[in-house]
Amino acid sequence: MARTKGGSAAVEPELPNFPQTPACAGARAIAAKYCSVALLNHCLRSYVWAAAYGSRESVPYDSELLYVGSLLHDIGLVPEFDSSVVGFDDASGHVAYVFATGAGWPETRRTQLVDVVLSHTWDEVDVDAYPEGFLLERSTSMDISGRYMDDFPAQFKAYVLGRLPRAGIAEEFLACFRDQAERKPTSSPARALRDGIADRILSNALDAVPSDER
Repeated sequence: MARTKGGSAAVEPELPNFPQTPACAGARAIAAKYCSVALLNHCLRSYVWAAAYGSRESVPYDSELLYVGSLLHDIGLVPEFDSSVVGFDDASGHVAYVFATGAGWPETRRTQLVDVVLSHTWDEVDVDAYPEGFLLERSTSMDISGRYMDDFPAQFKAYVLGRLPRAGIAEEFLACFRDQAERKPTSSPARALRDGIADRILSNALDAVPSDER
């Protein structure tokens, strides 16, 4: 732990603990197998930002549900789970439902997971109705399009990025969105591109944060 000039202990940033349930391990294994390094790190950072914000703001959330949702929320962007019929968010929700069924979750919890995945693309999420979805929407919005940048101090952002580098996520994600929009003009990526998300992705201030790699 670092010390201040007067000798008192200074608080060092740290990552929230990743939950260690079998379902969490399974979701991590799937994301690691099918996602690029950039997309996997985005998913992990999404959990970190969400859990850190939720803990600080006393938002009651289920860490397993939030973690699995974070790891699978973009799985519909990868070629193996891309759908020619529905948008990537809906495809991700279907994959999440199948995963939760295989994990032995009851129907209610499977539906909750789908809601977490789907709500991350909503413009606004009711924190009382969908606490995990609220946190994931906030964290993914910051990580991709640079919204809510004031949620965390620079030191914490640098610490997280030093451990989970962005690795070109802006360019990769934008390419995925453009591909989705071209093939599926009524999808959420198509709507987001019409609303100007491309400029926000490419100007995300997180890409200018110097990483703390201690």
